Amino acid sequence: MVNHDGNQFVEAPPQTRTGNPIQSRLAPNNYQNYLAFIFAIEEINRNPHLLPNISLGYEFHSFLYTHWRILENSFILLTGQHKTPNYMCGTESKCAAVLTELSWGTSAQIGPLMELYKFPQVNFGSFDPTLTDIGQYPSLHQVAPKDTYLALAMVSLMLHFHWTWVGLLITEGHKGLQFLADIRAEMDTNRVCVAFVKMLSTVTVSYMSAMKKHDILTVDTLSANVVVIYYDADSANDVNYNIAQNLVTWKIWVSNSRWHADLTGSEFILDPFHGILVFAHHHEEISGFKSFVQAATPFKYPEDTYLFMYWSKNFDCSFSESDCTLKNCIPNASLAWLPPNRFDTVMNDRSYNMYNAVYAVAHALHEMVFEGVITHPRRNAKLMMFSPWQLHPFLKNVEFNNPAGDKVNIDDRRKLDSQYNILNFWNFPEGLRLMAKLGTFSSHTSHGQKMALSEDIIEWATGVTKTPRSVCSENCNPGFRKSPQEGKAPCCFDCTACPENEISNDSNVEQCAKCPDHQYANIQRNYCLEKTVTFLAYEEPLGKALAGAALSLSVLSAALLGLFVKHRDTPIVKANNRALSYTLLISLTCCFLCSLLFIGRPNAATCILQQTTFAVVFTVAISTVLAKTITVVLAFKATAPGRIMRQLLVSGASNYIIPICTLIQLTLCAVWMGTNPPYIDTDAHSEHGHIIIICNKGSLAAFYCVLGYLGSLALVSFTVAFLARNLPDTFNETKFLTFSMLVFCSVWVTFLPVYHSSKGKAMVAMEVFSILTSSAGLLGCIFVPKCYIILLRPENNYLPHLKGRTHSGRKNAFLK
Repeated sequence: MVNHDGNQFVEAPPQTRTGNPIQSRLAPNNYQNYLAFIFAIEEINRNPHLLPNISLGYEFHSFLYTHWRILENSFILLTGQHKTPNYMCGTESKCAAVLTELSWGTSAQIGPLMELYKFPQVNFGSFDPTLTDIGQYPSLHQVAPKDTYLALAMVSLMLHFHWTWVGLLITEGHKGLQFLADIRAEMDTNRVCVAFVKMLSTVTVSYMSAMKKHDILTVDTLSANVVVIYYDADSANDVNYNIAQNLVTWKIWVSNSRWHADLTGSEFILDPFHGILVFAHHHEEISGFKSFVQAATPFKYPEDTYLFMYWSKNFDCSFSESDCTLKNCIPNASLAWLPPNRFDTVMNDRSYNMYNAVYAVAHALHEMVFEGVITHPRRNAKLMMFSPWQLHPFLKNVEFNNPAGDKVNIDDRRKLDSQYNILNFWNFPEGLRLMAKLGTFSSHTSHGQKMALSEDIIEWATGVTKTPRSVCSENCNPGFRKSPQEGKAPCCFDCTACPENEISNDSNVEQCAKCPDHQYANIQRNYCLEKTVTFLAYEEPLGKALAGAALSLSVLSAALLGLFVKHRDTPIVKANNRALSYTLLISLTCCFLCSLLFIGRPNAATCILQQTTFAVVFTVAISTVLAKTITVVLAFKATAPGRIMRQLLVSGASNYIIPICTLIQLTLCAVWMGTNPPYIDTDAHSEHGHIIIICNKGSLAAFYCVLGYLGSLALVSFTVAFLARNLPDTFNETKFLTFSMLVFCSVWVTFLPVYHSSKGKAMVAMEVFSILTSSAGLLGCIFVPKCYIILLRPENNYLPHLKGRTHSGRKNAFLK
């Protein structure tokens, strides 16, 4: 096995175990790999069903960080010779396969050399996709599971805790760059933003790295409370050292493997890695391994120099130089007594991969024996002869269930996707460390159930008492939407209130939703309310006022009609054709009453009657005014020489004006009703929170034709009355007719722009007000002066009194 600090375990051909490791320095976590290696060999040698009657042996070599030393040990490994490279004079120490934990750089150095001999290499380090190239590494086999879904697993954790602002610390190298690409893609897909990316050097801790400690945690990294650290085995200590120097105890670290920080004693009081969340490959517990570790002592394995030194350091032993033995050690001491930061008895990922690698080679050798590939060179020989290259096809196709029940295979194409345990490490003073399993992540389950997590047992980082938040901007509450900040990541935004009649009923929405037409947004703008159906009702104050005014004016108009009928024989009533006066009063009464059709809940009948009744009665009223004006003009013209004017006056030609004008208006209304008549409609936008029931005009062109005809008729009446305004006589009412038409035209000219600028009930009210005002203008300007004379100046309403003031020809012309 070759790992980051230069140690190698080599599995030898089937024989009795030699047990001759070469002295070297091992870190505690790497020494666990060695113990897993020894444990697997001893377990296999005790198994009567796997390689029966055959014992596995092994050799241990050290690969140091120098090119010549790596090559030297590689030649020793391949040839079994310690002096003459590339020469083999014996077969006693020729190996069958090598188990390695090589980094990519070291593998590139010794890989071509081992390939010359087609020597099988089984890598138990983390899975490396670049080493799957059969053309470049045909003799290299990887036992570790793939990390295809590691990025997805970490992003799923971010989504679970709603962390959207996350930093990345990635170690240099091709695996780090590949992971960076994978996790950025997953974060972008799930709308999690990268707060910062720091590429970390893989050099070992040195004075220069200590001087550059601020390169990792700088000002731009302070905003993210959660940081993902992806590292290879040869860079962990460097990352630990840089972070520990800053004493960053409030960060939540998420890592891809267990951290074995080389920190002891009081340095754990403010441990930056307390509560770290770790994604470790899921595997079942290997039964018997803890018992094996507890029983591993330098007295049981006296040839193990490292264990010898480690025991002396941790159990207060004295060293006897005379016989090179340990004395005065703590009785019955065991590695299991040591705190986890010094030695962890729980098998880590690499030790588990080492365990499986030994079993993979054993199963491949078992198949070779079964197929008869391995032969005995001579009778009663202890060694079985075969060429290393013959092991490749068996290693490639090996597939088995290890003693823990997990399926193991070497072929990259048949490897199952990873399952992960989510672990939580608690570090305490004096090197105490606990590990809690929080949950699992499996890529085999459906998308919504990939992660299972128990939040109640999580121990967060030092100084964090509740589930931490890591966001660039705080959540936008319901009723607001996110507004991106220019030049920043999508997770950085401002909260803007939803526009009118739009809502957001969830947090962090990007667009507010518009309420349907039958609903409206509440004040908080987080949900829609049903609108109240309304119309210009009699019950509301405006409806009561308009209805009261209409009824009052109609009663007044009817009263004036009664007054005129009562005084029908008086000169002032008989003047200007009393029949036309009766007609005008009746039409004005109808005008006042037709405004009531606009008040109350509309229906199909009232919508049609509103416009037709309004158009017809107003046409009658205006045409009556025109007829009265023309009657005055004919009366004065009839006194002049000529028979035409007299005949027109005598024949009552002015009386035909009313039916002709009315018939034209009726024709226009008939065309309107026959093409696109008015209908019931709703207005959901004019008043907040209300749906107004209104009468839609139907054909606007027809409506404006009717209104335009009425306006033209009024303009003609006003023009004729204006031209005749100076005709002299006591009862000449052309001045009053002129003023009444001026008021009428002013009302309707003002009405049009105000009508179009109004909405909902205000539009209906404006139309009713215009009808009442214009009708009241006609009534007041024409009949109030006559009522004044009839009621208050009766002496002026008798013919004898008037004889001295008028010429008989003119008087007789007015009276009829």
